Amino acid sequence: MAKDYGIHKALNELGINDVNNGLCTGTVWKETSGDIRKSCSPVDGNEIAGIRQATTEDYRTVIATAKDAFKKWRKIPAPVRGDVVRQIGNELRKYKEPLGKLVACEMGKIYQEGLGEVQEMIDICDFAVGQSRQLWGFTMHSERPEHRMYDQYHPLGIVGVVSSFNFPVAVWAWNAMIALVCGDVVVWKPSSKVLLCAIAVHNIVAGVLRKNDVPEGVLNLVATSSKYLGDDMFADKNIPLISFTGSTRIGKKVGELVGARLGRTILELGGNNAILVTPDADLEMALRAVVFGAVGTCGQRCTSTRRIIIHNSIYETFKEKLVSVYKNIRIGNSMDPSILVGPLIDKEASDVFIEAIGKVKNEGGKIIYGGSVLEGGKYASGCYVVPCIAEVENHFDIVQEETFAPLLYLIKYNTIEEAIEIHNDVPQGLSSAMFSTNILETEKFLSHEGSDCGIANINIGTSGAEIGGAFGGEKDTGGGRESGSDAWKAYMRRQTNTINFSKDLPLAQGIEFNV
Repeated sequence: MAKDYGIHKALNELGINDVNNGLCTGTVWKETSGDIRKSCSPVDGNEIAGIRQATTEDYRTVIATAKDAFKKWRKIPAPVRGDVVRQIGNELRKYKEPLGKLVACEMGKIYQEGLGEVQEMIDICDFAVGQSRQLWGFTMHSERPEHRMYDQYHPLGIVGVVSSFNFPVAVWAWNAMIALVCGDVVVWKPSSKVLLCAIAVHNIVAGVLRKNDVPEGVLNLVATSSKYLGDDMFADKNIPLISFTGSTRIGKKVGELVGARLGRTILELGGNNAILVTPDADLEMALRAVVFGAVGTCGQRCTSTRRIIIHNSIYETFKEKLVSVYKNIRIGNSMDPSILVGPLIDKEASDVFIEAIGKVKNEGGKIIYGGSVLEGGKYASGCYVVPCIAEVENHFDIVQEETFAPLLYLIKYNTIEEAIEIHNDVPQGLSSAMFSTNILETEKFLSHEGSDCGIANINIGTSGAEIGGAFGGEKDTGGGRESGSDAWKAYMRRQTNTINFSKDLPLAQGIEFNV
């Protein structure tokens, strides 16, 4: 990089070498024999470091180690497991700055967002510590005399976490920290585009695991590509739960493979998130939310704002304000503090962006700002684009899809009922928002006849969910829930218990069966 911004110092602090093994069983790094994969930064296209990929045989070794570790880890009291998670959170605090820089360098999101992602990891650790003392069940009254009934939750086993490039560390933490306090063990297969971030995380947590004598195999990393680990993980009967974050197309395949063996899934797939802007909205507040939601992470969040549904009476005013802000967005090196938008993840993503804009035009849409790829000089990687605003109709085929790039659609509406109908008329159902000070509108949006998304917000944007709430969506988004609220139940198996403390054996439903 023309300017280092401290990335080489960060790599040293994180234990990233020129070539790094791609297999870790939590406390032990294993020698791997796969091809070396080069991780290159979308900031400038230069190589950061190499990863000697884990092979299919390495994966099998990890699964065997994880199975043995589960037998030990599940017997450790949940609050004790929670204390290990607490220490992991404290260790992440020490490395927040260098890990945030690596996220910015390898993935391309701006440094502030990289720091925010590491903070999410810290926050979920804090949340999970409290959760470790609240893995509660219920008691209920039996219809039979002198009987007691209750249900309880037990550890499930191996949790397979397959994460996407856009959140290279936080999504693992959402799953892994909850799974740990639940008594599960974790096998992580990160996106092959951001393997160094995953290696850095395991370098950070390894010392905590060793200090606490955590069994080898409780937290595992398989850093590799589909060349070595394709569908093996999804078809593996040793893994009762797969948490997959990625596209709807791949998510459907994952669901089929895991479902065929009657395994469980947490699917966090695509979003086509909209903000409704009503005549009673605070337009300046809405504007800030729209811009961050649409161009933050260069439009590469599953919760990125894709559609703005604006009332006719304020449409032109809001459009003018939006274009004015877009003209002043600073695009460039992710680690430069003055930059608001970094690069897309790779050149292929830039091509998808341009292709989508072409489809908008072919279907009759109008590009009102942006939509080009920046080239040459500091943009030589080919991953930088000018965020685009387009006027469209909701039924366009391209509008019905999720384009993982900063492409924002403007759509007009007349009545609140029409706005909600437009909002819901897409295959995806992740995040949604309305800006309004009219309680009749806001309550309708949050009601049964309102937003059909897993997340619905009032006077905040679609992007930037807190870890305290269950995260996920409906329809083609997959139906999964991660992180807060009672999402922990997905990582455990539920058991109903009935205890007879009488000297008789009455049957339920009053059945008589005398031998």
